[in-house]
Amino acid sequence: MKIPPIPSNEPERLQALENYDILDTDAEDAFDDLTQLAAYICETPIALVSLVDQNRQWFKSKVGVDATEMPRDIAFCAHAINQPDELLVIPNTLEDERFATNPLVTSDPNIRFYAGTPLVTPDGYTLGTLCAIDRVPRNLTDEQLQALRTLGRQVISQMELRLKLKHLQQTQAQLIQSAKMSALGELVAGVAHEINNPTAFIQDNLHHLGEYSQELLNLTQAYQHQYPSPPETIQNLVETLDIEFLSADLQKLLKSSRVGIDRIQTIVQSLRKFSRLDESDYKTVDLHEGIESSLLFLGHRLNPDGDRPQITLIREYSNLPLVSCYPRQLNQAMMHILNNAIDALEEQSVEEKILRISTSCIDEQWVRLGIADNGVGISEALQRQVFQPFFTTKLGKQHHNGLGLYVSYQIITEQHQGKLYCHSTPGQGTELIVEIPI
Repeated sequence: MKIPPIPSNEPERLQALENYDILDTDAEDAFDDLTQLAAYICETPIALVSLVDQNRQWFKSKVGVDATEMPRDIAFCAHAINQPDELLVIPNTLEDERFATNPLVTSDPNIRFYAGTPLVTPDGYTLGTLCAIDRVPRNLTDEQLQALRTLGRQVISQMELRLKLKHLQQTQAQLIQSAKMSALGELVAGVAHEINNPTAFIQDNLHHLGEYSQELLNLTQAYQHQYPSPPETIQNLVETLDIEFLSADLQKLLKSSRVGIDRIQTIVQSLRKFSRLDESDYKTVDLHEGIESSLLFLGHRLNPDGDRPQITLIREYSNLPLVSCYPRQLNQAMMHILNNAIDALEEQSVEEKILRISTSCIDEQWVRLGIADNGVGISEALQRQVFQPFFTTKLGKQHHNGLGLYVSYQIITEQHQGKLYCHSTPGQGTELIVEIPI
């Protein structure tokens, strides 16, 4: 048996294959129809759409075999990709020294005949084959060979359509989210501005009110000291008003009002930090401030409401250096991830619902943010799809469009050259982990 040679453009070929984002995906009718047609036209029990990865050949579509992949070293298709301009036809594998002792020949599926047409991309990379296989030696007619070539071109056309659809979905998702977040940012900035002006006015008046009140109290005390025995009508009024109580309570009310105004100003500052409409360039910011700004919008979902129980928020923050980022976009990503975790908790029936936010330094160049819930969890199969556009596990909920995690993934991986990945166990919960460079 001869090990198939490696194409001279192997790194570029593998990158082209990865760009199609097709490996380990589910079966699709468009490819299965072509495979069925190839088996029918070539009159063979086996037909495959085979893609040659770094160490394996993987079957996007298959007829007549149960396996989904095989080692590349024994793959017939790994030979075929080395001759992109012509079919590889083996009439009798036992008479071909390259394949006579191949395990696929000497044991199941006992290949005796192979014909594979290369799957060549528009830019010239051979990704695999559409092949027809039989368990007896034979040949194909010229018409069958031509039909196999035609079907192979259709496989590539389907891959191209699939890729273009993905790009269109990505563009659509980005446009939808960009419009939504721009509108939200403008709304938030406008609300912050409208709140800020009267708040400043009230704060200024509270300052003067405190001074004037103190002056009146001082005057009252001076009057009581100067005239300890006032007329009966004034004495009755003093006793009715309880000057000492009014004096003490007025100070408490003023202090409480100042605390309330300070809280409003803190909210306004958080709203401004979240919107950051004027921050389109990289800026150095405190990651924790962004988290807290996002929580400001979602805090109401943590509180009990009717049949909805309390969600316990646990912060496990480490001392982090300032992070260079696009603040507005990063805030957007964090809000989506937090929102997703809260959704998961609302679907879970555990007694205590917990949302845990942790931060840490990975090393001098990277920081880590973890957002974990003890919700329903995600199966391993679905974990591979959670960052795809329009994918959602929340069936029947019209307000979920499946864009949040996809947009977050784009923001973190493409705009910030970071990483976003998912760790989850069904029935135990999920943690989404963000790693971004400092």
